[in-house]
Amino acid sequence: MAYSSERRLPRLEDVAERAGVSHQTVSRVINNHPNVSKATRERVEAAVAELGYRRNTAARSLVTRRSHTIGVLASELSQYGPANTLLGVEQAARNAGYFVSIAALREVSADSITDAARHFMDQGVDGIVALVPHAGTLQALEVLNLDVPVVVVGSSGEGRFSGAMVDQKLGARLAVAHLIEQGHKRIGHISGPQDWIDAAERAEGWREALAQAGLDDDLLVEGDWSAGSGYGIGQQLAVERAATAVFVGNDQMALGVLRAFGEAGVRVPEDVSVVGFDDQPEAGYFMPPLTTVRQDFEELGRRCMDMMLALLEDGAVAGTTVVDPRIVVRASTAPPA
Repeated sequence: MAYSSERRLPRLEDVAERAGVSHQTVSRVINNHPNVSKATRERVEAAVAELGYRRNTAARSLVTRRSHTIGVLASELSQYGPANTLLGVEQAARNAGYFVSIAALREVSADSITDAARHFMDQGVDGIVALVPHAGTLQALEVLNLDVPVVVVGSSGEGRFSGAMVDQKLGARLAVAHLIEQGHKRIGHISGPQDWIDAAERAEGWREALAQAGLDDDLLVEGDWSAGSGYGIGQQLAVERAATAVFVGNDQMALGVLRAFGEAGVRVPEDVSVVGFDDQPEAGYFMPPLTTVRQDFEELGRRCMDMMLALLEDGAVAGTTVVDPRIVVRASTAPPA
């Protein structure tokens, strides 16, 4: 059947009439506002589906004088943590009715951050989310004096900017506390690069937990997040046998450690216990299944967008929202021999 150009597309008011509610209620449902009853939400969603209603974002932008676009500044997307944080933020933004424009940095520098931020401003974004987990990110953004809200994911924001973060120190303390409860007293740490905010926080949490238990913190080796670096460090640890347990900064490095220990005849967990960080989907299928610290990236994305919307729509002041991690115990940890 030929499509008629005169056929009027359904409007928000049409959905309201079909569902028997106000157009304000329809707007709340479409924008996932929490203050709507389940029955009303289902009735509105049924009317939306029946009429084939779609939001006219161009018209909405003319009325609100906003682009309803969030710029996301990201780097290190080959790593599990940053990649899944980006997915969480993008999903939360879409659920809130916002588009996402992504600038992925090949290298992190003041110049690359400045270029990306200016690109976003030229696009007329309503706000910027920074997923660049390096210590120099905040300083680079500070210099720009951006006139849109900025939420830095993975950091407290340090006052001027808002921050959305997983409590990395808490995650490290949970990992070490689990090993201490198992009876371990020599607990090493393989950290990520110390110019990463997450890596530095996890190392500090490891130190704090050991200090609280009166244990030494002299067994730290820095890796680069890759399984290859974990493998090389694992070979070294297998020879030295200085620790009965190792807290590894991410699951990928832990995978390399398990391979190196296996080749050297070091049994996990009988000879050395191993704990990772992230709880990537494959962690439960490592040999042995890996005890690790889980980060809820979807919740982090929701918290990030909740904060952005509060800044944009409610005039909120800069603040910090923190997601607590939890430890997932599997077969790679046990009391020392």
